[in-house]
Amino acid sequence: MSSSSSSTSSNDNGSGSGGGYGGAGSGRGEYEGPSRSRPRAINDVWPEPFLEALAAQAAIDAYRSAGRLAAAQAMANVFQVCSTWRAVSRSDPLWQRLSRTVWGRTNLLRNTWRDEYIYRHQTALNFRTGRSTHFALRFDPSDVEDPNNPDALICRCLALSDHHLACGFADGAVRLFSLATRLHVRTFRPHHRDQLGRFSRAVSGIVITRTRLVFATLDGDVHVAAMNSNGQPRRARLGDVLNDGALVDFTGSRQRWVGLYAGLPGRAFRVWDGNTEEPIFEGGSLTDPEAVMGWHTLTELTDLVGRVRVTSRESAVACTSSRLMVFDLRNLGVILGEEEYRRGIIVSSFDVYDEAYIVVDGRGMASVRRVSNMEEVCRFSVRTQRAIMGCMNGGYALMCAGGMIRAWEIEQRGAYLYSFRERIGEVNALVADERHVAAASNETTIHLWDFGAEQ
Repeated sequence: MSSSSSSTSSNDNGSGSGGGYGGAGSGRGEYEGPSRSRPRAINDVWPEPFLEALAAQAAIDAYRSAGRLAAAQAMANVFQVCSTWRAVSRSDPLWQRLSRTVWGRTNLLRNTWRDEYIYRHQTALNFRTGRSTHFALRFDPSDVEDPNNPDALICRCLALSDHHLACGFADGAVRLFSLATRLHVRTFRPHHRDQLGRFSRAVSGIVITRTRLVFATLDGDVHVAAMNSNGQPRRARLGDVLNDGALVDFTGSRQRWVGLYAGLPGRAFRVWDGNTEEPIFEGGSLTDPEAVMGWHTLTELTDLVGRVRVTSRESAVACTSSRLMVFDLRNLGVILGEEEYRRGIIVSSFDVYDEAYIVVDGRGMASVRRVSNMEEVCRFSVRTQRAIMGCMNGGYALMCAGGMIRAWEIEQRGAYLYSFRERIGEVNALVADERHVAAASNETTIHLWDFGAEQ
């Protein structure tokens, strides 16, 4: 069952403008239609494909120079020229192209692509102004395999899809919640082997696709389950801690799964083909200095050793407390970029979304960068010495410290926006997409915020 409460967070700026890390340019120019004194008879003979291309280009240029929310105003200016130009607004292929380019949507969830675009725009505006609904997600205590195991209620990681939130626990269970109903709908609990430490069964990462849920545990096991099945997950890979080290993070997509290991030199990464489930690469020295800490993760609660995330361009970004690395998932073994951080990295602050990543250094300075060239888009100060848990989506960064989640826009200036009203205590995991934010607190509660346009 779930409990809910409406929440509108306090904010410093409620405007609908922003910037764009999707393209070059730093101007914030407004788009205006042609002069009303200009003769328009020629409009009657302009072909519809030309007008569609013109409207699309105006929107895309606005998105690249002034952020995703600016695209709608640019299109509105085009449509206001005359009735002939306004008719183009009924073209679903136009809205499909813009939904893909501006919002990264390839799956239609609303009735038309126009409805999809409008929904995404309004939801992003809700994110900017802090308009959301909060829910506390709960599951039946009888679902716990061993009520005497204190680790059974520790949520270690979270993953979002269009329809579900998956929560990975320290006892190896993955609980699936419906985002539509906010109800616990299924628990995936694999058959466990003998433990090599208190937390060897802990879930270290989850990948959700349309049909499958893939998750890994610290001992290196990788499990696959059908999303619509109540059956026991099958073990796709049998882990070998002694030869690989601890699998401290796991991520991926339908095409690739990526594991980050710590414990043995020269074995930081392993990549699998997501279709055949066969390993296709292993190697790397990113976590060599953290080998001892990697072993400690099996027996005690430690700081995060490292994180790895995949991008939308078949690359991956990984970091430890001192280094960050970008590598190619098509040409495996090729490093696209690397950086040392003299002031250190707060690993729990690191995240990737689409083609950008965010990282906070030891001074509390957050930096958003493009994955392609590691160029900085914006920076801001988190202004805290406490432990920080962070995540991001296409337009906003969220940082939780001391039980408070705060939001910044990250498309251009890194301006502080607001703090969430709910205080949730220290968190173990935090995740966001374009509609939802989810957090797992030490109070054994899963928190969910819905910024959707229809809420």
